[in-house]
Amino acid sequence: VLATGACERPLVYGNNDVPGNMLAGAVSTYVRRYGVAPGKKLLLSTNNDYAYRVALDWLDAGQQVVAVADARSNPRGALVEEARAKGIRILTGSAVIEARGSKRVTGARVAAIDLKTHSVTSPGEWLVCDLVATSGGYSPVVHLASHLGGKPIWREDILGFVPGEAPQKRVCVGGINGVYGLGDSLADGFEGGVRAASEAGFKAVEGVLPKALNQVQEATVALFQVPHEKATARAPKQFVDLQNDVTAAAIELATREGFESVEHVKRYTALGFGTDQGKLGNVNGLAIAARSLNVTIPQMGTTMFRPNYTPVTFGAVAGRHCGHIFEPVRYTALQAWHVKQGAEFEDVGQWKRPWYFPRHGEDLHAAVKRECQAVRDSVGILDASTLGKIDIQGPDAREFLNRIYTNAWTKLDVGKARYGLMCKEDGMVFDDGVTACLADNHFVMTTTTGGAARVLQWLEIYQQTEWPELKVYFTSVTDHYATLTLSGPNSRKLLSEVTDIDLDRDAFPFMTWKEGLVAGVPARVFRISFTGELSYEVNIQADYAMGVLEKIAEAGKQYNLTPYGTETMHVLRAEKGFIIVGQDTDGSMTPDDLNMGWCVGRTKPFSWIGWRGMNREDCVRDQRKQLVGLKPVDPNKWMPEGAQLVFDPKQTIPMTMVGHVTSSYAHNSLGYSFAMGVVKGGLKRLGERVFSPQADGSVIEAEIVSSVFFDPKGDRQNI
Repeated sequence: VLATGACERPLVYGNNDVPGNMLAGAVSTYVRRYGVAPGKKLLLSTNNDYAYRVALDWLDAGQQVVAVADARSNPRGALVEEARAKGIRILTGSAVIEARGSKRVTGARVAAIDLKTHSVTSPGEWLVCDLVATSGGYSPVVHLASHLGGKPIWREDILGFVPGEAPQKRVCVGGINGVYGLGDSLADGFEGGVRAASEAGFKAVEGVLPKALNQVQEATVALFQVPHEKATARAPKQFVDLQNDVTAAAIELATREGFESVEHVKRYTALGFGTDQGKLGNVNGLAIAARSLNVTIPQMGTTMFRPNYTPVTFGAVAGRHCGHIFEPVRYTALQAWHVKQGAEFEDVGQWKRPWYFPRHGEDLHAAVKRECQAVRDSVGILDASTLGKIDIQGPDAREFLNRIYTNAWTKLDVGKARYGLMCKEDGMVFDDGVTACLADNHFVMTTTTGGAARVLQWLEIYQQTEWPELKVYFTSVTDHYATLTLSGPNSRKLLSEVTDIDLDRDAFPFMTWKEGLVAGVPARVFRISFTGELSYEVNIQADYAMGVLEKIAEAGKQYNLTPYGTETMHVLRAEKGFIIVGQDTDGSMTPDDLNMGWCVGRTKPFSWIGWRGMNREDCVRDQRKQLVGLKPVDPNKWMPEGAQLVFDPKQTIPMTMVGHVTSSYAHNSLGYSFAMGVVKGGLKRLGERVFSPQADGSVIEAEIVSSVFFDPKGDRQNI
């Protein structure tokens, strides 16, 4: 049994897209259901009796009805007479020709029209109003019936399509059959239910229908597009499909171009392609096309109705418990090797990254402590393939980098690399990474794993909208290359056994890169470090990565080569005082707050992104939260990440919060617990004490120290 009802159709007239043009039924819903008046002065344009309910509802709500323009010459239905009795001005044989206004309706012109000749027969008058409500009749909702295989049939008496014959056993009742009156709909529904029950093998039962007031309703007249003195192409735009900006002029043009099939007209204009699937505009569009081709609407036919009737979310299709298909999962080219090594994984963005590599039943803490010590004592290997990699080329590439990064790039020589910070316009850090100069007009940028797509979008936005004169082009190459990071005092010895690159300190200094063969495969090797140790990042084409890794692992056995995961990487970088954007920053930290003023090019000629923002009064005031190191007085105490910090632990609640812990590690290569955090005026408070009250009532006392705990002079990464 299909009881899908009917949709009200709007009329098509000039400037009907200006805010304040609404369906008549929508206005009634706002007034009756929500108690909201979407305007003060209502002008109604209609071709049927039902729409008069809107004018009566509006009047009952204490608002002004300017007039009702009725396309019929002498309407006498019950609702029409009620409106007349209440003093509402009714302009018969007329319609709203066009609306006026920019940000909202300020008025509309009503004129007499001739439905047979589709013409305007009077100059009309401009009426002041802020709301135009229209009703062009009703369209039965035949979508589901059409899905079942039935072809809709046009009924001239209701000016709408109703379901035709279908191969399935079904009964259609109510509005879908063109039955609109309340009493008639109830009777039709009851009769249809009895018929369906009987055909399904059940015994019919007698019932008593609720009594409904049957009001006299006069027939609706055919009005779809309101005529205008000017030709459709010259008149103010008359929108048929408001979602896709399809106008009556576009439909007429389609027919003049030879598109006579309704399906072709639909594709020429995109009529009905929006999320409403033509519920509001398709019948009007068919009528306009039929009139333009001088055929009837049945001859013009109708478009196909396909599922779904309303938009359906992907979540509804996938289901609530969708597990691994909740979102795409990305793996590096070395995933199989990590699994073989027994790695535990964590989600970083959409990537599965090795978290740690437990051995012999180790837990996270034991594994991380062992991995940290292996890197500090000999050599470790990390899969860094997930770092964002963006290839930047063009004659203005260097200038573009100068504007995007906080530091200077004008003098970066070919073969060298540089660390850089990116800020938003407000001067707050939002990403960081190392960018290398491959040629004068060619650079490769690395970003954080989670920020790769965001940074690429950021670069494109600025190039396309702010600096279109700069000739520079960006290509994401994150998936193209696998990155193997060798880190530790024996990394040079290990790499030298599988490469033809001269790794001598003077030939291959810190923050440079070289090309050569690694395990017989062309590679680009960067000498940069995120651990504070002598390190090399080996970049090779991703489909060769597994073979290269296996050869490095085989050569590394004599050096106790140890794979390490993201947790150990986080510990090692924190020991060195290196930040992680999004962990040690929170969208409110400037480079100076991070004690990274050395990374700001204050004399660059161009006002680069973030420069004005970070020089605002609030960003240069004293007592801003600044990144510092935190060393617990009790070396065995671990400060939870996110824990709040205070200067006076005895202060009554609410205490004055002066900062919080951003990174904290108890198991590391230092032999004691340490943390990083932000503290108000922290850089001027080195040596002072700060306190972290815990949920259990205890208090952890810590000394404010430099954020660099390991090798502060950088000797180990420069050997």
